Amino acid sequence: MKNQLTVFHWLPRILCILAILFISMFALDAFAPGLTIWQQLADFGMHLVPSYILIALLVIAWKWEFAGGIIFLLIGLVTSPFIYTHNYDMNHSVWISLRVILVINFPFVLVGVFFLLSNWFKKKEANKNGAS
Repeated sequence: MKNQLTVFHWLPRILCILAILFISMFALDAFAPGLTIWQQLADFGMHLVPSYILIALLVIAWKWEFAGGIIFLLIGLVTSPFIYTHNYDMNHSVWISLRVILVINFPFVLVGVFFLLSNWFKKKEANKNGAS
């Protein structure tokens, strides 16, 4: 059970960091020819706002796993229709839009589920040790 607790403690945190790094890569399109370095850096900083928000939410989830699990589940599920619609309007393909949802939103749904599982396993272990 100790190994399971360790895995479920670190899995959502590592997966969330990787997902945030992936989302952050999209900010690199701020570097475009024809703009000054200061304009590019300002654009880059603005493009990273979603990553800043996700990092703040990860800090919350790190401390309060249940709340973090709910937050990341909601992020993954609530933003899906908006991202799907945006992509469908651009490419008019259901399958491409669903793949985008799978790549962008599904990792945050998994993070939410894993934070909730981690919280559940820790409470179960605490109850088991408290009852002994």
